[in-house]
Amino acid sequence: MTVKRMDNVGIVVENLEAAIGFFTELGLELEGRAPSKETGQVALPGQLEPPVVADHRKAPVNALGYLRVMFTVEDIDDTLARLGTRGAELVGDVVRYQDTYRLCYIRGPEGILIGLAQELSQPRAAR
Repeated sequence: MTVKRMDNVGIVVENLEAAIGFFTELGLELEGRAPSKETGQVALPGQLEPPVVADHRKAPVNALGYLRVMFTVEDIDDTLARLGTRGAELVGDVVRYQDTYRLCYIRGPEGILIGLAQELSQPRAAR
């Protein structure tokens, strides 16, 4: 059996508007949102501001656990410049993996760790 698709990634943030702006700049599209009946804030039932169990915002990229998501982008340099205006910070350097990818990690809103990959076999976007 193979995976058909990934349907959901849960990301907990304190500033939802900043997170939406960041991920929209990355190229994702907001499909919708609705306030919780219980709090009037955007939440799923049963997720009414539970206490924070752990804060991974400063964890290194190789920390144990599931701490990041990676996106393939057309042009890493352009993506870094655009996300930099939204507060993204490069973690380490942009590295080249053989002749296949350019890769890097960034910290986005509230320290969310995101990987970016640019396939080198694909033509780069025109500037």
